[in-house]
Amino acid sequence: MRHLITTLKFRADYKNARLLGLLLAEHLQKTAEKPDCILPVPLHKSRYRERGFNQSIEIARTVAKELQIPLDLNSCLRHRDTPHQTTLSGKQRRKNMKNAFSVIKPMNARHVAILDDVMTTGSTVHELAAVLKKAGVSRVDVWVCARA
Repeated sequence: MRHLITTLKFRADYKNARLLGLLLAEHLQKTAEKPDCILPVPLHKSRYRERGFNQSIEIARTVAKELQIPLDLNSCLRHRDTPHQTTLSGKQRRKNMKNAFSVIKPMNARHVAILDDVMTTGSTVHELAAVLKKAGVSRVDVWVCARA
């Protein structure tokens, strides 16, 4: 898993996104209740420019297609350019993610699945879920490929 995710993120090895998406979809098919939409964790525009793609979107494309669930790429954004979290403690990660996301258009979904590649402390998805709940989403699930 570490190799698949690392080479996807830092070497743009897109075939890994498809494999991760297929594996996640296979697992979710058996275990998850279908949400109204899948929302990949947004990257800040500067990180997107630096990397050239959002790995969570690439994984989510496959999951959405396999499970026949709409993909929402336009309702939320990361408006704060947060530093990489790899060297931060749990407390620092929570502070780093505070107020990083915004809902920029009305959410028509009542049940949303946030999708990310890796979850360590849960700070990122916790902050995004809180923003979605404030916007009227009643249920938020978190789908990740790996836990660190």
